[in-house]
Amino acid sequence: MQKPIENLTKDELLALLDKETERRAKAEKENIDLKFQLAYYKRLAFGQKRERFEGDKNQMSLPFEMEPEKAEKQEAELKEKLSYERRKRTSVHKGRMALPEHLPVEEIEIYPQEDITDMICIGKEVTNELEYEPAKYYIKRYIRYKYAPKNKEGVIIGELPERVIEKGIPGAGLLASILVDKYEDHLPLYRQLQRFKRADIPIASSTLEGWTRQSLKILDILYQHLLEDTRSMGYLQADESPIKVIDKNKKGTTHQGYYWVYHNPMDGSVLFDYHRGRSREAADHVLADFKGYLQSDGYAAYDKIGKREGVTHLNCWAHARREFDKAKDNDRERAEIALSFIQKLYAVEAQAREHNLSPEQRKSLRLENALPIINEFAKWMFQQMKHQLILPKSPIGKAFRYSMDRWDQLSAYLYDGILEIDNNLIENAIRKLALGRKNYLFAGSDDAAQRGAIMYSFFAICKKHEVNPYEWLKYTLENIMSINHKDIRNLYPQNYKKLQQG
Repeated sequence: MQKPIENLTKDELLALLDKETERRAKAEKENIDLKFQLAYYKRLAFGQKRERFEGDKNQMSLPFEMEPEKAEKQEAELKEKLSYERRKRTSVHKGRMALPEHLPVEEIEIYPQEDITDMICIGKEVTNELEYEPAKYYIKRYIRYKYAPKNKEGVIIGELPERVIEKGIPGAGLLASILVDKYEDHLPLYRQLQRFKRADIPIASSTLEGWTRQSLKILDILYQHLLEDTRSMGYLQADESPIKVIDKNKKGTTHQGYYWVYHNPMDGSVLFDYHRGRSREAADHVLADFKGYLQSDGYAAYDKIGKREGVTHLNCWAHARREFDKAKDNDRERAEIALSFIQKLYAVEAQAREHNLSPEQRKSLRLENALPIINEFAKWMFQQMKHQLILPKSPIGKAFRYSMDRWDQLSAYLYDGILEIDNNLIENAIRKLALGRKNYLFAGSDDAAQRGAIMYSFFAICKKHEVNPYEWLKYTLENIMSINHKDIRNLYPQNYKKLQQG
């Protein structure tokens, strides 16, 4: 039994007091953490990231018919609005957007309805209107003529152009359209089937899936070259993004797979590589023999690769900034001081972009302007951790620890002017994947997810280099089976653009 407090010795009282102080400090810390979590989840629920409308539970049911008085009032207002809009149409327009010159023009000549027999034309007014015609399906019919020599045996016939799917119905343009709709515009195949039905073209779901699968099997030839080229690059940004995949072993369930994404900022190439897991072994599929600069977030799998000989590991300042931004609700003063340091670093980057500096000039600018900021930032953080009470597991403590544990990797972008301060370029490449997930929800199998990686890779490169994905894909499908193997890299979107411009 515990002794009554009045019977405790002085040392026992002090020990009890220390224990009570420790208990209260722990409770206060838990209270701070819970308040931060509550504030953070409130911001997620009600802040800029999301808007919700619950509706009023006390709201009465809506009437199905409008009252006669309201109907008359609405009709009068409509009449007034129509009159106003018609007057506007006849007034002088201040000016319209110039229409693109590359579009075809259909000219429609309009003459006065009156008799113009004895009149002369003194001019004309031209009005342009941007119009649209739905996609057109048509049959491309190859008619090959056969010839036989008069006095000899044998027959000759015109050679049939290379087909994407041998003995198949679809042409390269149709297949390119299907793949762009599915992987670039996120229109699942079952929705595309509805368009064929509206055009009275009977195509089975299995047929459409077969066309997609066979097209991607051909494009995998080019993808494998991209995979090998990516493995040999000397600067890669890496990130991963989840995707739900139907689990063939458990009917009606999905498992979480991952797209591992690699981007080379120097040439704008992007590679999506699908794996079932998020382990280091999945990253090694591309990075097993990697040598050079590897830039990533703080995920441990990259840390292990970054410690290998010949690899210089860089971390991302954008991720460090997010940690301090999340801590503003916990310790606004220190969080905003840290964010101001990071803002100054980005101001140096903005200056380099504004003056279009070469890599050598950008390195010099960083060493002159960014390095002193980084040193001052490090000194300030050390002083705060040494002299101030910062709970390690508090949000501000975690933000400090995130940056301090990775300080060398965060500072490594100063080594070379070709290096980027953050991983934002690769996150931009992944963003379309997030949009696609909202439409198709999951991949049908691991093989389907890997086939998707093919198109996500090349369409991301198209976006980086401002290449029309449909035109590139149609050209590639038409030429990939006949091109010389030594020239196959000419089919990369960036090289296709050069060929078209040259």
